[in-house]
Amino acid sequence: MKIFIKFDFTAICNKLLEEKLNELEIKYKVLGFGEIEFTEKVSQEKLDALNDALNEYGSEIVENQKSILVQKIKDTIIDMVFNDDTNINVKSSVYLAEKLDHSYGYLSNLFSEVTFTSIENFIILQKIEYTKQLITNNELTLTEIAFKLNYSSVAHLSTQFKNTTGITPSAFQRIITKRRELSNENK
Repeated sequence: MKIFIKFDFTAICNKLLEEKLNELEIKYKVLGFGEIEFTEKVSQEKLDALNDALNEYGSEIVENQKSILVQKIKDTIIDMVFNDDTNINVKSSVYLAEKLDHSYGYLSNLFSEVTFTSIENFIILQKIEYTKQLITNNELTLTEIAFKLNYSSVAHLSTQFKNTTGITPSAFQRIITKRRELSNENK
């Protein structure tokens, strides 16, 4: 039997962080996505243990200022793309500059310097990942997905999807449908 699962990455990350902090008996408060403040002094031993625990899940404590800001840029983009409450019709450059209180030029240059890719490419990757989730969940048509993610047309979405994944969204949709059919036949 095969099932399909819808993920809420923010909830998963918050739950993981909460569990690890509680296991280590570290007192904290959440300031924002991926940002916590310790409410008491934490030993280097506990910080190392927390970092080791997070590393098992592909996460880590960010320590230098440039890396911290780049992580905030990534988190803000992910929130912008995946969060249904966000008004994605705002230009991403304006959204990032307002949310992070820095000029877009500075954010863009820093992001490129640290990650060796552009903010625009990162946004496209996140939109394509979200598109794959929406297609897999079978909740929206491609037209609705294109509108939801602020694409000018389905053709624009399809071009970016194909450039990123190597297949069109329609082909991806057919693959998912075929897998579901095969899964249902094998029950």
